[in-house]
Amino acid sequence: MIEYLWELWRELWEYLSANFDPLRDTVDIVLVALGIYWLLLLMRGTRAVQIMVGLIVLVVANVAADLFNLLTMHLILQKLTGPAVIIIVILFQHDIRRALARVGRGFFRSVSDQQESQMLEEVVRAAQGLAQRRVGALIVLERETGLEDQIEAGTALDSNVSKELLISLFVPYSPLHDGAVVIQRGRISYAGCILPLTLSDRLPEGVGTRHRAAVGITEETDAVVIVVSEETATISAVMGGEMVSGLDAARLRVVLRDAMSGARELRAPDDSTTVTAELEPGGDGDAGTDVESAASDEEAATTQRANQSRQVRSAG
Repeated sequence: MIEYLWELWRELWEYLSANFDPLRDTVDIVLVALGIYWLLLLMRGTRAVQIMVGLIVLVVANVAADLFNLLTMHLILQKLTGPAVIIIVILFQHDIRRALARVGRGFFRSVSDQQESQMLEEVVRAAQGLAQRRVGALIVLERETGLEDQIEAGTALDSNVSKELLISLFVPYSPLHDGAVVIQRGRISYAGCILPLTLSDRLPEGVGTRHRAAVGITEETDAVVIVVSEETATISAVMGGEMVSGLDAARLRVVLRDAMSGARELRAPDDSTTVTAELEPGGDGDAGTDVESAASDEEAATTQRANQSRQVRSAG
């Protein structure tokens, strides 16, 4: 036994001495390790991890079946895992496309930054216009994690991001106004989407469905979401399950630029309301205290003007 192991070690040493180049093979191993690490970063937080685990289980089962001479099982698993490259390309087509797009952005970073800045500006202007019109809106911006698995009942668009188009999608009586607009890779990809609602009890009573959907999608992905309340005309941003409300155009622009540049937490600009738990009630489903107060003031002013008009007519 000892002689057999010694002979095996000697053959291995001779093979490495004849074929191993320390510099070349070290560089090769490091590059492969970096590539695998980069792929794992791309798959982090997506369902691709689950699919990859399933493929690994099939490969391990195939090896075990071959080791224990389970011929039928080995034959079936071999047929399943044989075209592994084709299976991976089909299952991970969205992730591969996003990875190639990131590589392209790395070579043309200035052009990419300019396009992203222009896209964010259109989103900010649209949110401001919708808030001024008191039109509710829900805009989802994809970051690293793909959103295809979270989107339900959406209408595919694939169009440029513009203020006019975003406003027209959310105006009342539009067929798509009741859902969310999803922006992927700098383009409007879907409209009228149904998003998962959060089950968190941190939200105060009165917060509407739009805010719950915004928190829900950000709990599942790393997306950043803009919510415009039709009742209070306030603009909110949501990321990582946390919400910042009371944003104007300038503050929203800062939040979106930080988020799209890779920030992991939502940073509240000055004078904005921070965190989900501190949001005022009265989102999409309730008018809230401020709106009721404003309505009362408006009614009182109208009554006063009517009385003054009657007094003028009497004096005449």
